[in-house]
Amino acid sequence: MDTALRDRFTGLWNGFFAGSELPITFGIGAPDETVQRAAAPKGWRCLVCDLARIRNGHSLSFDNESLSCRGAKFFLGYADERGADFRYFLSYGKPGIVEGERYKRTPEIVDEADRLREHIPARGKCYTFKRWDLLTEDDAPEVVIFFARPEVLSGLFTLANFDQTDPNGGVICPFGAGCASIIHYPWLEQQKEHPKAILGMFDPSARPCVPVDMLTMAIPMKKFETMIGYMEESFLVTGTWEKVQKKIRRSAAIHAR
Repeated sequence: MDTALRDRFTGLWNGFFAGSELPITFGIGAPDETVQRAAAPKGWRCLVCDLARIRNGHSLSFDNESLSCRGAKFFLGYADERGADFRYFLSYGKPGIVEGERYKRTPEIVDEADRLREHIPARGKCYTFKRWDLLTEDDAPEVVIFFARPEVLSGLFTLANFDQTDPNGGVICPFGAGCASIIHYPWLEQQKEHPKAILGMFDPSARPCVPVDMLTMAIPMKKFETMIGYMEESFLVTGTWEKVQKKIRRSAAIHAR
């Protein structure tokens, strides 16, 4: 990680988005012996809940044993197949077997969606999560994840589209679990020549793990580096953004109480 870039963004963020929390990051690779490994959860636990610790400055690494949610194992690349009745679980259920979440109308829609889904090759590797300001020169973050409220999201969204002619070229919002929107899809975008940011955290099952009024913007690192380079020539230096900044500060003060 280029620590000069780290520090430059931190300064710009504190200037243009004062009062907003810094993003977290992750990279996939060999275990980092300097980072605590997340313990195996007792019973079912959503990975998104564990990210609160990273947002508060506690770095963690996750592997297959750190996850109890089948969806997380699938979206993070530790499992290739769904459970036998998943198609019913995500749709209308199966009497006496599984209660349906009713996120998809039919099991056939679930089947087709999974058939089209790409896979992350993560077996034998681990995910290292750190807050942006804790990154070192030894880190190799692949995705930057913001937990943010609407005014902050408006800035990130507009900056992600700053160099785009296609109205859909900067940000996409694919359907998926909470962990899919901040890990699976943005990592896949990172592998592309022209990656897009992912607006997410609309999954009702993950919402209990997220502060009120917050969504996420997960940005592939190669795109994020470009966005940092645009900050001081973009709308962020205008009077329009000064007005938004006042709302950001008010929001931060309200939620700090």
